[in-house]
Amino acid sequence: MAKGDFPGRWRPNAELAVPLFEQLRRHILGLVEEGGLGVGTKLPSVRALAGELGVAPHTVARAYRELEEAGVLETAGRAGTTVAPRGQRDEDLAAAAAAFVRTAAARGCSLEEAVTLVTAAYGTRDRPQAG
Repeated sequence: MAKGDFPGRWRPNAELAVPLFEQLRRHILGLVEEGGLGVGTKLPSVRALAGELGVAPHTVARAYRELEEAGVLETAGRAGTTVAPRGQRDEDLAAAAAAFVRTAAARGCSLEEAVTLVTAAYGTRDRPQAG
């Protein structure tokens, strides 16, 4: 990937209530989902991207780490960080969805109620976790 190809037009916005690492995580995820970053695409190093964006290295490291934990990115030490194949991520999400559906159905939850619960859970992703 040539310098300047990533992260595109995105720039951190400290004025938003959303933390910078989360802004970057969402941006990278969007690029992957839209096909702007294909499987195997090598991302800039943490230090290089932090310097390009003018943010602390731990901001980029956290975004990369969370995307790696979600199966979106793969990190191979000094070999760098790349976009992961979608297969395992999709299998994991399908298994989680199936487990949720089994639990919801066993408790008499309708599809509409389940969608409402998932929508509400997505809305809490941006809020700080208690504890």
